[in-house]
Amino acid sequence: MSDALKQTVQEAFNEPGCATNRAKSAEARKKGCAKPLTPGAAAGGCAFDGAMITLQPIVDVAHLVHAPLACGGNSWDNRGSASSGSMLYKTGFTTDLSELDIVLGKGEKKLYAAIREIVEKHNPPAVFVYATCVTSMIGDDIAAVCKAATQAFGTPAIPVDVPGYAGSKNLGCKLAGEMMYRHVIGTIEPEHTTECDINIIGDYNLNGELWQIKPLLDRLGIRILGSLAADARYRQVAVMHRARVTMLVCSHALIGLARKMEETWGIPFFEGSFYGVSDTSEALRTMCRMLVERGAPADLIDRCEALIAEEEAKARAALAPYRPRVAGRRVLLYTGGHKSWSVVSALQELGIEVVGTSVRKATETDKARVVQIMGDETHMYENMAPKEMYATLKAAKADILMSGARSQFVALKARTPWIDVNQEKHEPYAGYMGMVDLVRAIDRSVNNPVWEDVRRPAPWDDPRPATGLRLAAQADPAPGPVNDPKDFEDC
Repeated sequence: MSDALKQTVQEAFNEPGCATNRAKSAEARKKGCAKPLTPGAAAGGCAFDGAMITLQPIVDVAHLVHAPLACGGNSWDNRGSASSGSMLYKTGFTTDLSELDIVLGKGEKKLYAAIREIVEKHNPPAVFVYATCVTSMIGDDIAAVCKAATQAFGTPAIPVDVPGYAGSKNLGCKLAGEMMYRHVIGTIEPEHTTECDINIIGDYNLNGELWQIKPLLDRLGIRILGSLAADARYRQVAVMHRARVTMLVCSHALIGLARKMEETWGIPFFEGSFYGVSDTSEALRTMCRMLVERGAPADLIDRCEALIAEEEAKARAALAPYRPRVAGRRVLLYTGGHKSWSVVSALQELGIEVVGTSVRKATETDKARVVQIMGDETHMYENMAPKEMYATLKAAKADILMSGARSQFVALKARTPWIDVNQEKHEPYAGYMGMVDLVRAIDRSVNNPVWEDVRRPAPWDDPRPATGLRLAAQADPAPGPVNDPKDFEDC
Protein backbone atom coordinates (compact mmCIF):
# COMPACT_ATOMS: atom_id res chain seq x y z
CA MET A 1 0.00 0.00 0.00
CA SER A 2 1.43 3.39 -0.99
CA ASP A 3 2.21 6.03 1.63
CA ALA A 4 -0.44 8.34 0.17
CA LEU A 5 -3.12 5.65 0.41
CA LYS A 6 -2.05 4.77 3.96
CA GLN A 7 -2.46 8.42 4.94
CA THR A 8 -5.90 8.59 3.31
CA VAL A 9 -7.04 5.43 5.11
CA GLN A 10 -5.75 6.75 8.43
CA GLU A 11 -7.68 10.00 7.97
CA ALA A 12 -10.84 8.01 7.26
CA PHE A 13 -10.36 6.01 10.47
CA ASN A 14 -9.84 9.20 12.47
CA GLU A 15 -13.23 10.66 11.53
CA PRO A 16 -14.28 13.23 14.19
CA GLY A 17 -17.86 13.13 12.93
CA CYS A 18 -18.15 9.46 13.95
CA ALA A 19 -19.14 8.83 17.57
CA THR A 20 -17.38 5.45 17.54
CA ASN A 21 -14.04 7.02 16.64
CA ARG A 22 -14.44 9.83 19.16
CA ALA A 23 -14.83 7.25 21.92
CA LYS A 24 -11.59 5.45 20.99
CA SER A 25 -8.14 6.12 22.34
CA ALA A 26 -5.45 7.48 20.01
CA GLU A 27 -3.86 4.03 19.84
CA ALA A 28 -7.16 2.32 19.02
CA ARG A 29 -7.87 4.78 16.22
CA LYS A 30 -4.58 3.83 14.55
CA LYS A 31 -5.83 0.25 14.21
CA GLY A 32 -8.81 1.42 12.20
CA CYS A 33 -12.39 0.22 12.03
CA ALA A 34 -11.79 -3.01 10.16
CA LYS A 35 -8.93 -5.43 9.63
CA PRO A 36 -7.28 -4.89 6.21
CA LEU A 37 -8.04 -7.64 3.75
CA THR A 38 -5.61 -9.97 2.02
CA PRO A 39 -4.72 -9.05 -1.59
CA GLY A 40 -6.45 -11.41 -3.98
CA ALA A 41 -8.76 -12.80 -1.29
CA ALA A 42 -11.16 -9.90 -0.89
CA ALA A 43 -13.80 -10.76 -3.47
CA GLY A 44 -17.08 -9.17 -2.44
CA GLY A 45 -17.19 -6.72 0.40
CA CYS A 46 -13.74 -5.24 -0.30
CA ALA A 47 -12.85 -1.54 -0.48
CA PHE A 48 -12.89 -1.55 -4.28
CA ASP A 49 -16.42 -2.98 -4.24
CA GLY A 50 -17.49 -0.24 -1.81
CA ALA A 51 -16.09 2.47 -4.08
CA MET A 52 -17.94 1.00 -7.05
CA ILE A 53 -21.20 0.87 -5.10
CA THR A 54 -20.86 4.55 -4.16
CA LEU A 55 -19.79 5.98 -7.51
CA GLN A 56 -21.22 3.74 -10.23
CA PRO A 57 -24.73 5.30 -9.92
CA ILE A 58 -23.23 8.48 -11.48
CA VAL A 59 -24.90 7.58 -14.72
CA ASP A 60 -23.11 9.60 -17.42
CA VAL A 61 -19.56 8.78 -16.31
CA ALA A 62 -17.41 6.04 -17.87
CA HIS A 63 -16.27 3.77 -15.02
CA LEU A 64 -12.96 2.16 -16.03
CA VAL A 65 -11.55 -0.65 -13.86
CA HIS A 66 -7.76 -0.92 -14.22
CA ALA A 67 -7.32 -4.62 -13.49
CA PRO A 68 -7.53 -8.15 -14.85
CA LEU A 69 -10.95 -8.97 -16.23
CA ALA A 70 -12.39 -10.64 -13.12
CA CYS A 71 -12.21 -7.49 -10.97
CA GLY A 72 -14.51 -5.64 -13.33
CA GLY A 73 -16.78 -8.55 -14.16
CA ASN A 74 -17.43 -9.81 -10.64
CA SER A 75 -18.27 -6.38 -9.20
CA TRP A 76 -20.26 -4.88 -12.05
CA ASP A 77 -23.75 -3.52 -11.55
CA ASN A 78 -24.43 -5.36 -8.29
CA ARG A 79 -27.09 -2.85 -7.26
CA GLY A 80 -30.33 -1.89 -8.93
CA SER A 81 -29.52 1.82 -9.24
CA ALA A 82 -31.86 3.37 -11.82
CA SER A 83 -31.25 6.20 -14.29
CA SER A 84 -33.64 8.68 -15.87
CA GLY A 85 -31.18 9.50 -18.65
CA SER A 86 -27.78 8.22 -19.71
CA MET A 87 -27.13 4.49 -19.50
CA LEU A 88 -23.36 4.73 -19.92
CA TYR A 89 -22.87 3.57 -16.32
CA LYS A 90 -24.27 0.17 -17.33
CA THR A 91 -21.38 -0.36 -19.75
CA GLY A 92 -18.41 -2.16 -18.21
CA PHE A 93 -14.96 -0.78 -19.06
CA THR A 94 -11.77 -2.58 -18.03
CA THR A 95 -8.13 -2.60 -19.13
CA ASP A 96 -8.21 -6.42 -18.92
CA LEU A 97 -4.59 -6.79 -17.85
CA SER A 98 -2.96 -10.08 -18.77
CA GLU A 99 -0.02 -11.79 -17.08
CA LEU A 100 2.21 -10.56 -19.90
CA ASP A 101 1.06 -6.95 -19.37
CA ILE A 102 1.98 -7.23 -15.70
CA VAL A 103 5.36 -8.89 -16.25
CA LEU A 104 6.42 -6.46 -18.99
CA GLY A 105 5.13 -3.39 -17.15
CA LYS A 106 2.58 -2.37 -19.79
CA GLY A 107 -0.19 -1.50 -17.32
CA GLU A 108 0.13 2.29 -17.44
CA LYS A 109 0.39 2.40 -21.25
CA LYS A 110 -2.67 0.20 -21.56
CA LEU A 111 -4.58 2.43 -19.13
CA TYR A 112 -3.71 5.57 -21.09
CA ALA A 113 -4.84 3.91 -24.34
CA ALA A 114 -8.10 2.77 -22.71
CA ILE A 115 -8.92 6.31 -21.54
CA ARG A 116 -8.26 7.65 -25.04
CA GLU A 117 -10.52 5.01 -26.62
CA ILE A 118 -13.36 5.77 -24.18
CA VAL A 119 -13.13 9.52 -24.81
CA GLU A 120 -13.10 9.08 -28.59
CA LYS A 121 -15.96 6.56 -28.75
CA HIS A 122 -18.28 7.71 -25.94
CA ASN A 123 -17.30 11.32 -25.16
CA PRO A 124 -18.31 11.16 -21.47
CA PRO A 125 -18.07 14.22 -19.19
CA ALA A 126 -15.49 12.29 -17.12
CA VAL A 127 -13.73 8.94 -16.80
CA PHE A 128 -13.38 7.40 -13.33
CA VAL A 129 -10.35 5.10 -13.12
CA TYR A 130 -10.45 2.48 -10.34
CA ALA A 131 -7.29 0.93 -8.91
CA THR A 132 -7.45 -2.69 -7.74
CA CYS A 133 -5.29 -5.07 -5.73
CA VAL A 134 -3.17 -6.17 -8.70
CA THR A 135 -2.45 -2.74 -10.17
CA SER A 136 -1.70 -1.25 -6.76
CA MET A 137 0.75 -4.03 -5.86
CA ILE A 138 2.67 -3.71 -9.13
CA GLY A 139 2.94 0.05 -8.57
CA ASP A 140 0.93 1.51 -11.47
CA ASP A 141 0.59 5.26 -10.87
CA ILE A 142 -3.00 5.83 -11.94
CA ALA A 143 -2.94 9.42 -10.64
CA ALA A 144 -0.10 10.34 -13.01
CA VAL A 145 -1.77 8.59 -15.95
CA CYS A 146 -5.08 10.33 -15.23
CA LYS A 147 -3.35 13.71 -15.05
CA ALA A 148 -1.61 13.15 -18.39
CA ALA A 149 -4.82 11.89 -20.03
CA THR A 150 -6.81 14.87 -18.75
CA GLN A 151 -4.30 17.29 -20.25
CA ALA A 152 -4.12 15.39 -23.54
CA PHE A 153 -7.81 14.74 -24.18
CA GLY A 154 -9.54 17.56 -22.30
CA THR A 155 -11.85 15.17 -20.43
CA PRO A 156 -11.38 14.83 -16.65
CA ALA A 157 -9.89 11.45 -15.74
CA ILE A 158 -10.46 10.95 -12.01
CA PRO A 159 -8.24 8.49 -10.09
CA VAL A 160 -10.17 6.37 -7.58
CA ASP A 161 -7.24 4.85 -5.70
CA VAL A 162 -9.16 2.37 -3.54
CA PRO A 163 -7.71 -1.14 -4.02
CA GLY A 164 -9.63 -4.01 -2.49
CA TYR A 165 -7.04 -4.93 0.13
CA ALA A 166 -7.19 -1.43 1.66
CA GLY A 167 -10.04 -2.59 3.89
CA SER A 168 -13.74 -3.35 4.06
CA LYS A 169 -16.54 -2.32 1.73
CA ASN A 170 -17.56 0.40 4.16
CA LEU A 171 -14.06 1.88 4.04
CA GLY A 172 -14.27 1.85 0.25
CA CYS A 173 -17.45 3.94 0.44
CA LYS A 174 -15.67 6.44 2.70
CA LEU A 175 -12.65 6.66 0.40
CA ALA A 176 -14.87 7.10 -2.67
CA GLY A 177 -16.40 10.14 -0.99
CA GLU A 178 -12.89 11.41 -0.25
CA MET A 179 -11.92 11.03 -3.93
CA MET A 180 -14.93 13.14 -4.94
CA TYR A 181 -14.01 15.78 -2.37
CA ARG A 182 -10.43 15.99 -3.65
CA HIS A 183 -10.96 15.80 -7.40
CA VAL A 184 -14.56 16.63 -8.38
CA ILE A 185 -16.63 18.70 -5.94
CA GLY A 186 -16.10 22.40 -6.54
CA THR A 187 -14.64 22.06 -10.04
CA ILE A 188 -17.73 23.40 -11.84
CA GLU A 189 -19.96 26.36 -11.00
CA PRO A 190 -23.75 25.93 -11.49
CA GLU A 191 -25.47 28.10 -14.08
CA HIS A 192 -27.72 29.48 -11.36
CA THR A 193 -28.57 28.78 -7.73
CA THR A 194 -31.73 29.10 -5.66
CA GLU A 195 -32.46 29.48 -1.97
CA CYS A 196 -33.87 25.95 -1.91
CA ASP A 197 -30.96 23.96 -3.37
CA ILE A 198 -30.03 20.77 -1.51
CA ASN A 199 -27.60 17.87 -1.72
CA ILE A 200 -28.61 14.26 -1.07
CA ILE A 201 -25.68 12.04 -0.06
CA GLY A 202 -25.78 8.29 0.49
CA ASP A 203 -28.89 7.47 -1.54
CA TYR A 204 -28.48 5.38 -4.71
CA ASN A 205 -31.97 5.45 -6.29
CA LEU A 206 -32.38 1.71 -5.88
CA ASN A 207 -35.23 0.66 -8.18
CA GLY A 208 -36.23 4.31 -8.50
CA GLU A 209 -36.74 5.14 -4.81
CA LEU A 210 -35.58 8.72 -5.34
CA TRP A 211 -38.34 9.19 -7.91
CA GLN A 212 -40.91 8.59 -5.16
CA ILE A 213 -39.42 11.49 -3.18
CA LYS A 214 -38.56 13.99 -5.92
CA PRO A 215 -42.21 14.89 -6.75
CA LEU A 216 -42.68 15.92 -3.11
CA LEU A 217 -39.61 18.15 -3.26
CA ASP A 218 -40.77 19.62 -6.58
CA ARG A 219 -44.11 20.60 -5.04
CA LEU A 220 -42.23 22.44 -2.30
CA GLY A 221 -39.94 24.17 -4.78
CA ILE A 222 -36.86 22.34 -3.45
CA ARG A 223 -34.24 21.49 -6.07
CA ILE A 224 -31.78 18.61 -5.81
CA LEU A 225 -28.69 20.50 -6.92
CA GLY A 226 -26.15 17.84 -5.98
CA SER A 227 -26.42 14.09 -5.60
CA LEU A 228 -24.02 11.34 -4.57
CA ALA A 229 -25.11 9.31 -6.26
CA ALA A 230 -28.86 8.77 -6.80
CA ASP A 231 -29.59 9.21 -10.54
CA ALA A 232 -26.62 11.59 -10.54
CA ARG A 233 -24.69 13.24 -13.34
CA TYR A 234 -21.04 14.24 -13.14
CA ARG A 235 -22.02 17.89 -13.13
CA GLN A 236 -24.32 17.35 -10.13
CA VAL A 237 -21.37 16.05 -8.12
CA ALA A 238 -19.10 18.88 -9.25
CA VAL A 239 -21.54 21.63 -8.15
CA MET A 240 -22.40 20.19 -4.72
CA HIS A 241 -20.43 22.97 -3.03
CA ARG A 242 -23.18 25.51 -3.89
CA ALA A 243 -26.10 23.80 -2.14
CA ARG A 244 -27.70 25.30 0.96
CA VAL A 245 -28.33 22.09 2.94
CA THR A 246 -27.14 18.47 2.72
CA MET A 247 -29.28 15.48 3.65
CA LEU A 248 -27.18 12.49 4.69
CA VAL A 249 -28.95 9.16 4.18
CA CYS A 250 -26.15 6.61 4.75
CA SER A 251 -24.29 8.23 7.64
CA HIS A 252 -21.97 5.32 8.43
CA ALA A 253 -20.19 5.57 5.08
CA LEU A 254 -20.24 9.21 4.00
CA ILE A 255 -20.40 11.29 7.17
CA GLY A 256 -16.79 12.33 6.55
CA LEU A 257 -17.71 13.90 3.21
CA ALA A 258 -20.67 15.76 4.72
CA ARG A 259 -18.47 17.08 7.54
CA LYS A 260 -15.73 18.27 5.17
CA MET A 261 -18.26 20.05 2.96
CA GLU A 262 -19.60 21.83 6.03
CA GLU A 263 -16.09 22.86 7.09
CA THR A 264 -15.00 23.96 3.60
CA TRP A 265 -18.14 25.56 2.17
CA GLY A 266 -20.34 26.05 5.24
CA ILE A 267 -23.09 23.65 4.12
CA PRO A 268 -24.91 22.25 7.18
CA PHE A 269 -26.08 18.64 7.05
CA PHE A 270 -28.58 16.43 8.83
CA GLU A 271 -29.20 12.69 8.93
CA GLY A 272 -32.58 11.52 7.71
CA SER A 273 -34.51 8.65 6.20
CA PHE A 274 -37.31 8.29 3.67
CA TYR A 275 -38.45 4.90 4.99
CA GLY A 276 -41.83 5.01 6.71
CA VAL A 277 -44.52 7.65 6.96
CA SER A 278 -43.25 9.36 10.12
CA ASP A 279 -39.58 9.37 9.10
CA THR A 280 -40.39 10.78 5.66
CA SER A 281 -42.39 13.58 7.26
CA GLU A 282 -39.63 14.30 9.76
CA ALA A 283 -37.00 14.44 7.00
CA LEU A 284 -39.09 16.95 5.03
CA ARG A 285 -39.67 19.08 8.13
CA THR A 286 -35.98 19.17 9.01
CA MET A 287 -35.00 19.96 5.44
CA CYS A 288 -37.44 22.87 5.18
CA ARG A 289 -36.52 24.26 8.60
CA MET A 290 -32.81 24.28 7.76
CA LEU A 291 -33.45 25.86 4.36
CA VAL A 292 -35.46 28.66 6.00
CA GLU A 293 -32.59 29.21 8.43
CA ARG A 294 -30.32 29.55 5.38
CA GLY A 295 -32.50 32.16 3.65
CA ALA A 296 -35.38 30.31 2.00
CA PRO A 297 -38.88 31.89 2.13
CA ALA A 298 -40.47 31.59 5.57
CA ASP A 299 -43.71 30.18 4.15
CA LEU A 300 -41.80 27.03 3.12
CA ILE A 301 -42.46 25.53 6.55
CA ASP A 302 -46.23 26.10 6.29
CA ARG A 303 -46.32 24.65 2.79
CA CYS A 304 -44.34 21.67 4.04
CA GLU A 305 -46.84 21.00 6.85
CA ALA A 306 -49.74 21.21 4.40
CA LEU A 307 -48.02 18.75 2.07
CA ILE A 308 -47.26 16.36 4.94
CA ALA A 309 -50.87 16.43 6.15
CA GLU A 310 -52.14 15.68 2.65
CA GLU A 311 -49.67 12.86 1.94
CA GLU A 312 -50.05 11.24 5.37
CA ALA A 313 -53.83 11.18 4.93
CA LYS A 314 -53.45 9.50 1.52
CA ALA A 315 -50.97 6.97 2.88
CA ARG A 316 -53.08 6.06 5.91
CA ALA A 317 -56.15 5.64 3.72
CA ALA A 318 -54.19 3.32 1.41
CA LEU A 319 -52.80 1.38 4.41
CA ALA A 320 -56.17 0.93 6.13
CA PRO A 321 -57.21 -2.27 4.28
CA TYR A 322 -53.86 -3.92 5.08
CA ARG A 323 -53.56 -2.91 8.73
CA PRO A 324 -55.78 -5.68 10.19
CA ARG A 325 -54.10 -8.26 7.92
CA VAL A 326 -50.56 -7.49 9.14
CA ALA A 327 -51.11 -6.15 12.67
CA GLY A 328 -49.59 -8.38 15.33
CA ARG A 329 -47.28 -10.16 12.89
CA ARG A 330 -43.74 -10.80 14.13
CA VAL A 331 -40.79 -9.73 11.98
CA LEU A 332 -37.06 -10.45 12.21
CA LEU A 333 -35.18 -7.65 10.44
CA TYR A 334 -31.66 -8.40 9.23
CA THR A 335 -30.31 -5.44 7.30
CA GLY A 336 -27.97 -2.62 8.34
CA GLY A 337 -27.12 1.07 8.39
CA HIS A 338 -29.98 3.53 8.77
CA LYS A 339 -32.51 0.82 7.88
CA SER A 340 -31.77 -0.87 11.23
CA TRP A 341 -33.98 1.78 12.85
CA SER A 342 -35.94 3.45 10.04
CA VAL A 343 -37.63 0.23 8.89
CA VAL A 344 -38.35 -0.72 12.53
CA SER A 345 -40.12 2.58 13.06
CA ALA A 346 -42.08 2.14 9.83
CA LEU A 347 -43.25 -1.36 10.77
CA GLN A 348 -44.26 -0.39 14.30
CA GLU A 349 -46.55 2.27 12.89
CA LEU A 350 -48.67 -0.58 11.51
CA GLY A 351 -48.75 -2.63 14.69
CA ILE A 352 -46.14 -5.11 13.46
CA GLU A 353 -43.88 -6.46 16.21
CA VAL A 354 -40.15 -6.46 15.44
CA VAL A 355 -38.57 -9.34 17.37
CA GLY A 356 -35.02 -8.36 16.41
CA THR A 357 -32.99 -6.07 14.16
CA SER A 358 -29.38 -6.18 13.05
CA VAL A 359 -27.10 -3.19 13.54
CA ARG A 360 -24.46 -4.11 10.98
CA LYS A 361 -22.82 -1.03 9.41
CA ALA A 362 -24.77 1.13 11.86
CA THR A 363 -23.30 4.12 13.68
CA GLU A 364 -23.60 4.66 17.42
CA THR A 365 -26.33 7.18 16.63
CA ASP A 366 -28.20 4.53 14.65
CA LYS A 367 -27.89 2.10 17.56
CA ALA A 368 -29.15 4.72 20.00
CA ARG A 369 -32.21 5.22 17.81
CA VAL A 370 -32.86 1.47 17.80
CA VAL A 371 -32.78 1.45 21.61
CA GLN A 372 -35.08 4.47 21.71
CA ILE A 373 -37.59 2.80 19.38
CA MET A 374 -37.43 -0.76 20.75
CA GLY A 375 -36.82 0.04 24.41
CA ASP A 376 -33.61 -1.94 25.05
CA GLU A 377 -30.61 -3.62 23.42
CA THR A 378 -31.79 -7.21 23.81
CA HIS A 379 -33.19 -7.31 20.27
CA MET A 380 -30.09 -5.90 18.54
CA TYR A 381 -27.73 -8.20 16.62
CA GLU A 382 -24.34 -7.39 15.11
CA ASN A 383 -23.94 -10.45 12.89
CA MET A 384 -25.88 -13.69 12.72
CA ALA A 385 -24.61 -16.94 11.29
CA PRO A 386 -27.23 -18.86 9.27
CA LYS A 387 -27.59 -21.44 12.05
CA GLU A 388 -28.19 -18.69 14.62
CA MET A 389 -30.65 -16.92 12.32
CA TYR A 390 -32.58 -20.15 11.84
CA ALA A 391 -32.73 -20.69 15.61
CA THR A 392 -33.88 -17.10 16.18
CA LEU A 393 -36.67 -17.42 13.62
CA LYS A 394 -37.92 -20.55 15.38
CA ALA A 395 -37.48 -19.31 18.96
CA ALA A 396 -39.09 -15.92 18.31
CA LYS A 397 -41.90 -17.51 16.27
CA ALA A 398 -41.29 -14.92 13.56
CA ASP A 399 -43.90 -14.68 10.83
CA ILE A 400 -41.51 -13.19 8.28
CA LEU A 401 -37.82 -12.46 7.67
CA MET A 402 -36.86 -9.14 6.06
CA SER A 403 -33.25 -9.13 4.90
CA GLY A 404 -30.91 -9.27 1.92
CA ALA A 405 -30.88 -11.98 -0.71
CA ARG A 406 -28.16 -14.05 0.97
CA SER A 407 -30.50 -14.84 3.89
CA GLN A 408 -33.48 -15.98 1.85
CA PHE A 409 -32.49 -19.65 1.97
CA VAL A 410 -32.44 -19.59 5.78
CA ALA A 411 -36.04 -18.38 5.68
CA LEU A 412 -37.00 -21.10 3.22
CA LYS A 413 -35.41 -23.77 5.40
CA ALA A 414 -37.37 -22.39 8.37
CA ARG A 415 -40.54 -22.38 6.23
CA THR A 416 -40.88 -18.65 6.85
CA PRO A 417 -41.87 -15.96 4.33
CA TRP A 418 -39.09 -13.62 3.23
CA ILE A 419 -38.94 -10.08 1.78
CA ASP A 420 -35.86 -8.45 0.27
CA VAL A 421 -35.20 -4.99 1.75
CA ASN A 422 -31.55 -4.64 0.67
CA GLN A 423 -30.03 -3.30 -2.52
CA GLU A 424 -31.03 -6.36 -4.57
CA LYS A 425 -34.75 -5.71 -4.11
CA HIS A 426 -37.00 -5.16 -7.12
CA GLU A 427 -39.54 -2.77 -5.58
CA PRO A 428 -39.01 0.77 -4.23
CA TYR A 429 -40.08 1.21 -0.60
CA ALA A 430 -39.15 4.86 0.03
CA GLY A 431 -41.59 7.67 0.74
CA TYR A 432 -45.27 7.58 1.58
CA MET A 433 -46.39 5.34 -1.27
CA GLY A 434 -43.28 3.21 -0.84
CA MET A 435 -44.55 2.32 2.63
CA VAL A 436 -47.82 1.20 1.08
CA ASP A 437 -45.88 -1.00 -1.36
CA LEU A 438 -43.88 -2.51 1.53
CA VAL A 439 -47.00 -3.38 3.52
CA ARG A 440 -48.61 -4.82 0.41
CA ALA A 441 -45.54 -7.05 -0.03
CA ILE A 442 -45.72 -8.16 3.61
CA ASP A 443 -49.41 -8.99 3.28
CA ARG A 444 -48.79 -10.84 0.03
CA SER A 445 -46.09 -12.95 1.70
CA VAL A 446 -47.42 -13.77 5.17
CA ASN A 447 -50.99 -14.41 4.04
CA ASN A 448 -50.06 -16.55 1.06
CA PRO A 449 -51.92 -19.89 1.45
CA VAL A 450 -48.85 -21.81 0.30
CA TRP A 451 -47.30 -21.54 3.78
CA GLU A 452 -50.14 -23.53 5.32
CA ASP A 453 -49.37 -26.37 2.93
CA VAL A 454 -45.60 -26.08 3.36
CA ARG A 455 -45.82 -26.30 7.15
CA ARG A 456 -48.20 -29.27 7.13
CA PRO A 457 -46.42 -32.56 8.00
CA ALA A 458 -45.50 -34.69 5.01
CA PRO A 459 -47.62 -37.85 4.57
CA TRP A 460 -44.67 -40.07 5.46
CA ASP A 461 -44.14 -38.07 8.69
CA ASP A 462 -47.79 -38.35 9.74
CA PRO A 463 -47.87 -40.13 13.12
CA ARG A 464 -51.41 -41.48 12.63
CA PRO A 465 -51.57 -45.31 12.24
CA ALA A 466 -52.26 -46.60 8.76
CA THR A 467 -55.36 -48.61 9.77
CA GLY A 468 -57.20 -50.56 7.12
CA LEU A 469 -54.14 -50.79 4.89
CA ARG A 470 -51.94 -53.79 4.32
CA LEU A 471 -48.20 -53.35 4.15
CA ALA A 472 -46.58 -54.00 0.81
CA ALA A 473 -44.81 -57.09 2.16
CA GLN A 474 -48.15 -58.60 3.18
CA ALA A 475 -49.93 -57.86 -0.07
CA ASP A 476 -50.66 -60.58 -2.60
CA PRO A 477 -48.00 -60.83 -5.33
CA ALA A 478 -48.94 -59.12 -8.55
CA PRO A 479 -49.82 -61.48 -11.40
CA GLY A 480 -47.36 -61.83 -14.25
CA PRO A 481 -43.90 -63.23 -14.93
CA VAL A 482 -41.48 -63.50 -12.04
CA ASN A 483 -38.10 -61.80 -12.42
CA ASP A 484 -35.31 -64.34 -12.26
CA PRO A 485 -32.00 -62.94 -10.90
CA LYS A 486 -30.18 -64.86 -13.62
CA ASP A 487 -31.80 -62.63 -16.21
CA PHE A 488 -29.56 -59.76 -15.00
CA GLU A 489 -26.23 -61.56 -14.78
CA ASP A 490 -24.90 -59.88 -17.92
CA CYS A 491 -26.01 -56.38 -16.90
